[in-house]
Amino acid sequence: MKHLFKTLAVAFVATMTLASCEKENNNSTGNDDLQAEAIAAQFVDHTVAPTYSALAAKAEMLASQLATLKANPTDAGVREACETFLAAREQWEKSEAFLFGAAGDYGVDPHIDSWPLDENAFNTLMNSPAMLEALDAEDGDVVAGERLGNALLGFHGIEYILFRDGQPRSASAITADQWKYVVAVAGDLRNRCYQLEVGWIGDAAPAAHKAKLDDLEMQYTVAGGEYSYGENMKNAGQAGSTYGTRAAALMAILQGCADIADEVGSSKIYAAWHGEDITYIESPYSYMSITDFRNNIISIQNTYMGGIEGQRDETKSLHNYVKSLDAGLDSKVMAAIENALAKIDAMPAPFALHYSEAANGEAVEACAALSDAIGEAIDAIRNN
Repeated sequence: MKHLFKTLAVAFVATMTLASCEKENNNSTGNDDLQAEAIAAQFVDHTVAPTYSALAAKAEMLASQLATLKANPTDAGVREACETFLAAREQWEKSEAFLFGAAGDYGVDPHIDSWPLDENAFNTLMNSPAMLEALDAEDGDVVAGERLGNALLGFHGIEYILFRDGQPRSASAITADQWKYVVAVAGDLRNRCYQLEVGWIGDAAPAAHKAKLDDLEMQYTVAGGEYSYGENMKNAGQAGSTYGTRAAALMAILQGCADIADEVGSSKIYAAWHGEDITYIESPYSYMSITDFRNNIISIQNTYMGGIEGQRDETKSLHNYVKSLDAGLDSKVMAAIENALAKIDAMPAPFALHYSEAANGEAVEACAALSDAIGEAIDAIRNN
């Protein structure tokens, strides 16, 4: 499963952060600190916050639409739910450059984004009247989250119900028991997306989202303390933050980018392309694998360039900071981002049917080069 890699990556980030905290940045200037502080704030407020807020809103909408469809299934309703699903999926994939923080600490990533779906377990579930009854209860979202394994939860469980061969399924093809399942799973997905949103932006999140988490007794602060993950990042270098220096916070942000670039190439694409595991294909039912890969690289671009499209400020970006340290290195990172996007765009679609094509190998190489370039940027900050 992809999430063994992510667990190791999170542990690596933690180790790097601690090492960075122990190192004295004797060469850092006050201006460096002020710039790093501005970059961290820009990252939280204009990359993480809008991405997770959009994700929470779309997940909430999807859960509502599926609950309505359960009572009155229609083809038009399924198509609408599929569109909402893909909109939520887009925001999730655009968040994967920052899988540290709440996503890592609370195990959100494997909980909502494990694949492939365990079809044998799914078939067993469909033949378990007691479990289906529990999923159909008022607290079915809680039952799903606590009693279904990761391979039956999240985006890919919902995708399995709504899509076949890249197209929305007909409402008549979805059984009553499948509606019970998908509504419960969508409710759990919504709750976990709330956890990401509230975890990072705290009181700036909708009160209803925070109240839902409180009702479910789900944690959303750093180590159960007072800081949101956004506050923790913004307060890097101050007492109470898990980041001992502002440079450590910037390196953690970049490490998240390096990790997802590596994962897209060495895992998401490579496993099937190389024949290591031809069932290991993300989003195989909606045929949106390549879109997922591209959005992962966009998550890196948004993070590096200082915000999502429409909220970007390059003067408060990692791009600008790395450029001030080594203009050639910044150009290398920028070119690597564009090359990874271009090579992914050149992959034959859908990946589920063309996973062995030679062009996919070029995307693997481009993602590896991007991860390496970001690694060099981390070293530049560490050695500054």
